[in-house]
Amino acid sequence: MTSRTKRSLVSDWWWGVDRWFLAAFLTLLVGGLVLSFAASPPVAERIGLEPFHFVKRHAVFLLPSLAVMFACSLLSPRGVRRTALLVLGASLFFMVLALFFGTEIKGARRWIELGPLNLQPSEFMKPAFVVICAWLFAEKERRPDIPGNLFAMILLLVAVALLVAQPDLGQTILVAAAWGGLFFMAGMSWLWIALLGGVALGGSALAYFAFPHVASRIDRFLTGEGDTFQTDTAREAIMRGGWLGQGPGEGTVKRMLPDSHTDFAFAVIAEEFGIITCMALAAIFAFIVVRGLSVAGQQRDVFNRLAISGLVLLFGLQSIINMAVNLQLMPAKGMTLPFISYGGSSMLAIAMSAGFILALTRRRPENRSHTDRLVQRTYQLHGA
Repeated sequence: MTSRTKRSLVSDWWWGVDRWFLAAFLTLLVGGLVLSFAASPPVAERIGLEPFHFVKRHAVFLLPSLAVMFACSLLSPRGVRRTALLVLGASLFFMVLALFFGTEIKGARRWIELGPLNLQPSEFMKPAFVVICAWLFAEKERRPDIPGNLFAMILLLVAVALLVAQPDLGQTILVAAAWGGLFFMAGMSWLWIALLGGVALGGSALAYFAFPHVASRIDRFLTGEGDTFQTDTAREAIMRGGWLGQGPGEGTVKRMLPDSHTDFAFAVIAEEFGIITCMALAAIFAFIVVRGLSVAGQQRDVFNRLAISGLVLLFGLQSIINMAVNLQLMPAKGMTLPFISYGGSSMLAIAMSAGFILALTRRRPENRSHTDRLVQRTYQLHGA
């Protein structure tokens, strides 16, 4: 344990970090590893790998994710902006490369090989995009002569265009929704709300007619006809789990789920650990969002307020989409459950997002209470 009066980067971090956020993120990280023992083995066995192949890979990404989260949490708000700008530029560059040289999986080019790693650049783009848009909106409020809103709109168009080109309509909706939430919190007028709402509806209609797989998913959701095997199996797993679940390793329906370790990990958790565990997991996600918005509302700096709000909104929306798909409340989308689903790119990117939240909500030495400053001054005067 570091002393409150001993000044260093780590001690300042420890005494200033939001312990509630830190506990919630660590709980999800460790919980994701534990729950991977239930969700991953059936998939590995089905495709001819040793049972704990995905569990081991999940564990391999756990330590780098912790390192990324800790390193990002040490940053100052200016450091968060600079890091986000670098990550955003690199992510957009690699998203363009992925369109031409990326690995094609299920008809989409979202991944690019970097040595032994197969990364999905769009995962890293999301938190960086939110931070930079928050900065642009904040600059517009601070200096009206700077066209921050216009630059944020251009950035949204670039991000959406690259996501649609992959195609990845789920991430497109997520990014656009997070951007809309930021724009709303930045104080847009009702005219802008109506205009952007119309654009969103028009874009949704265009996606329905332009992309057959999107139309197919929506039609299956509305009519229940066609190939609904995975969503029906997920629902059966949830129903069979009941309140307390079948017990660790006792699930049987999960063995038929093709994506039980990624998009449908929530259904596996329900089958083996029960609805109560799922409710506890959902409560952690809700806590992060509610606390984030509460802490953001107390921030005097506009950038901090918008960035924290945007990051927890992104985190919450991704969680809601994944759980809603598992519960058949919305059409199927390829969306991971933060820190729970298997996926190296997703884990690292969410860890970076969590680190940004910890950095922006951290109490700095200059913002300590009068009592803290008095204690340190007394300590220095007496040379204790």
